[in-house]
Amino acid sequence: MQLPIIIYYSYKEEIIIQLTPILLDYAKIFMELNQAQKNAVRHKDGPMLVLAGPGSGKTLVITERTKHLIEEYHIPEESILVITFTRAAAAEMKERFLRLMGSHSTGVSFGTFHGIFFTVLRHAYKLSSENIIKEKERLACIKEIVHNMGLEYEDEKEYISELLSEISMVKGNRIELSTYYSLSCGDEVFRKIYQEYNKRIRRVNKIDFDDMLLLCYELFSERPDILKLWQNKFKYILVDEFQDINILQYDIVKMLAAPDNNLFIVGDDDQSIYRFRGAKPEIMLNFPTDYPESMRIFLNINYRSNTHIIDMASRLISHNKARYEKELVAHIQAGSQVVIGKFETMADQNKNLVEEILRLSKMGRSLSDMAILVRTNLGAGAILHKLMEYNIPFIVGDNLPNIYDHWIAQDLISYIRIAMGETSRGLYLKIINRPTRYISRECFDKADVCLQDIEKYYEDKEWMVNRIEQLEYDLSMLSKMTPFAGIQYIRRGIGYEDFLKEYAGLRKMKFEELLDIIDELHESARGFNSYSDWFKHMEEYQEELKRQGHEGRNNDYEGIHIITMHSSKGLEFSTVFLIDVNEGITPHKKAVLPESIEEERRLFYVAMTRAKEQLYIFSSKQHYNKVMLPSRFIAEITADKGREKQ
Repeated sequence: MQLPIIIYYSYKEEIIIQLTPILLDYAKIFMELNQAQKNAVRHKDGPMLVLAGPGSGKTLVITERTKHLIEEYHIPEESILVITFTRAAAAEMKERFLRLMGSHSTGVSFGTFHGIFFTVLRHAYKLSSENIIKEKERLACIKEIVHNMGLEYEDEKEYISELLSEISMVKGNRIELSTYYSLSCGDEVFRKIYQEYNKRIRRVNKIDFDDMLLLCYELFSERPDILKLWQNKFKYILVDEFQDINILQYDIVKMLAAPDNNLFIVGDDDQSIYRFRGAKPEIMLNFPTDYPESMRIFLNINYRSNTHIIDMASRLISHNKARYEKELVAHIQAGSQVVIGKFETMADQNKNLVEEILRLSKMGRSLSDMAILVRTNLGAGAILHKLMEYNIPFIVGDNLPNIYDHWIAQDLISYIRIAMGETSRGLYLKIINRPTRYISRECFDKADVCLQDIEKYYEDKEWMVNRIEQLEYDLSMLSKMTPFAGIQYIRRGIGYEDFLKEYAGLRKMKFEELLDIIDELHESARGFNSYSDWFKHMEEYQEELKRQGHEGRNNDYEGIHIITMHSSKGLEFSTVFLIDVNEGITPHKKAVLPESIEEERRLFYVAMTRAKEQLYIFSSKQHYNKVMLPSRFIAEITADKGREKQ
């Protein structure tokens, strides 16, 4: 059979060849690449920086370039290493490559930084998976250290998670411990925890994921002979999502790539959003300085979003100073305008949101192809309530918690349950010193508490008796109130907010973060006439969350996605709603320094570019009766563009 004549681009020039059946499919794909993608795919030797804008086909370029190395430049498959950041991404990359090659196996190494570097350690030190500490063990280890040090925190789960993140930050950036200033506790406290944690896991012959990198770096630094073996094995290295790399990962990759420096890095500095995990966008920005001979290509065509979305997103990110200057172009020229919705209150915003979701659904838009993106995982509570009210099914990620499970909610509920007549020792121990009353835990020696017994315990201390009598009065007042009024009384009358302010200082948190949580809880109680009605609502809400979470794991389940902006990276939806786009939320109130604001802007850029066809950006003038300003990002993207919905 005579095959058609196809123009095929060789490395040097355009030539016309007649293809064999084996090359036909590859040529078709190659012909569909745009010029920038082709130039990247053709690259052979030396370092190259590929700036891959959102939706620009970076995975295609990596797999095509790998194939090109093998089939055009005859590089042995075993000499190629492809590194990604997650096992899922590595598996997907490998699967796509195998489909491209029409094969079921390959000698190309696909893996994560940790996976690849642990392989090095396994050969050098005879380590096995048994030597890797499990996440449950890490959590238990830190928890025990914290308890042994006499540290008690209400948000223990969050606190331990923050400690582990900081330990990872110190290791991943090779920070000298004596110069590190903790974000979650006192500096000396953190240093003791850090040292004790490392001592304990070494004692049982375990390493954590960060140790994999540290040990690999030390091995390569101290044993040039071993380094040479791995340099000879991996002659060509490709790194995906390079903007998320940390210093330690980069230093190891540089050693591994030397002396040939066939380092092909793909990423987008405008999508670097994990500084809190140790990622350094500066590494990507400084790559041309580290490798003056490197070539640079920009994949500037976005195949995901329409031109209105891309224009606004580009206008936003152009306000960042520390970035590569570039211009993204939308392949989809038509499409809906970006809708900028400004509302009087958050309730108005959420009502308009659900009405728009229902309208789009009636027009045939699949709920599963829509997403509501929130800045933080506790920012979804109000909208979840509204979706339930309108019977709109939803799919939530595991990182979106139930607000009623929060320790602040549990404190409020404990106060109310005691006011309603419950006498459990556990309830009293939760609230007795919130605010501080200087009442000892030792006087609660029975399963059921009687405040008259506590008064007798302190009968020789009149000032303490007065405090207990005040508590009795407060509980009596609280018992007669509606849930909304009751929470107001706990906050201001009893002085619970004073406790929160003191706690925030202890935990190096912003007091406003805790106020946001209690504000949301307070608002959720509005409209209920009795505590029992409010508690019943909590139970129904929790059951519905569980049900939606369970059903949402079914691939066939139809529901709108609710996820954080961070978790949305790598995803795409036909319709995206960005809600609560206000100052203090996005950019977050924690972002004070210029580099933090730039990271917030990158995060919002990532959120915007998840949308393929329709993008809605909603803000309101009031949140929980607090005056709010629209995010500065709205002013940056609009410039009289977009359609406003008042």
